[in-house]
Amino acid sequence: MKEITMKKSMMSVAVSAALLSMSAVQASEFKGAYAGLNAGVNHSKIGTISAANKFYPGLQAGYNWDMTSNVLLGVEGFVDGHSKSVTGKDAGIDAKLGYTMGKFMPYARLGAAATTPGTRVHGGLGLEYKFAPSWSALAEVTADMKKVNGLAQRNTNFAIGVNYYYDKPAVAAAVVAAAVVAAPVIAKKAEPVAAPAPVVAPVAAPAPVVVAPVAAAKVFTLKGTNFATSSAKLMPAASAQMAEVLEYAKNSKENFNVVGHTDSRGSEKKNQVLSAARAASVKAYLVAHGVAASRITTSGAASTKPVGDNKTDAGRAANRRVEVTAVAAK
Repeated sequence: MKEITMKKSMMSVAVSAALLSMSAVQASEFKGAYAGLNAGVNHSKIGTISAANKFYPGLQAGYNWDMTSNVLLGVEGFVDGHSKSVTGKDAGIDAKLGYTMGKFMPYARLGAAATTPGTRVHGGLGLEYKFAPSWSALAEVTADMKKVNGLAQRNTNFAIGVNYYYDKPAVAAAVVAAAVVAAPVIAKKAEPVAAPAPVVAPVAAPAPVVVAPVAAAKVFTLKGTNFATSSAKLMPAASAQMAEVLEYAKNSKENFNVVGHTDSRGSEKKNQVLSAARAASVKAYLVAHGVAASRITTSGAASTKPVGDNKTDAGRAANRRVEVTAVAAK
């Protein structure tokens, strides 16, 4: 009789815990108010000229509502501190649409960013992971664009960050409640079982580690009269060297990193734009002759990496160059 009563008690406890859990799962891991920090890389572009990538910190805060058991709708305000990009610091607000999958939530965002040169459409995609009851990690890519004087000014941001949620998931409360309701279960004392004798397996000697030699990266350097003075336009004198780069590209599976450089004359800001534009011109030539654009990345280093003495004509001529480096495909 006592055994039957105990079984009924245990069954009622199990049913109560199940009902609590069912009511709790209606709230997702990501419901409620949150605030967080992020850090990322901003890539700016004016027309066809790309500026160098810039590291920046950022802040975000928002609120999420569960619309269904999986669909979430939220709103997020943000500040991105990429002060050295073409648009300066950004602040704005986005609507957020997420699809919750337990502790994971892919999401899309769309809204507006406001700073110089004015209000712009802002949006992006991301993925958030809840690694603790109140903490999540995120990775996202966002972008915005506006035309000024006929030129499109674009920002693309790649960021990672963390969020703190002020409302803990209701599932945690259900687990606590179930633990309070549950009655202690007295288990029958188990008979002692003798431990089996340990089996010692022979340990094989580690195989020798063979380190393969690392091949030096292939680098092509365009300098001298390959570009018109203070211009990103390729001159006919560049044809021979560009043909060599093109031949190598067509016969290899490597990717290419194209970096423009200048001498130290003029302002560093103008040198940055000019060096990036020259790198973009080399990429445009290769793409026009059949090399996939996805294999080529470009950037400008201005006068920060001289190979010659900027106090002499010969040294300055050596510093005015574009370097094309072959890198292993990822």
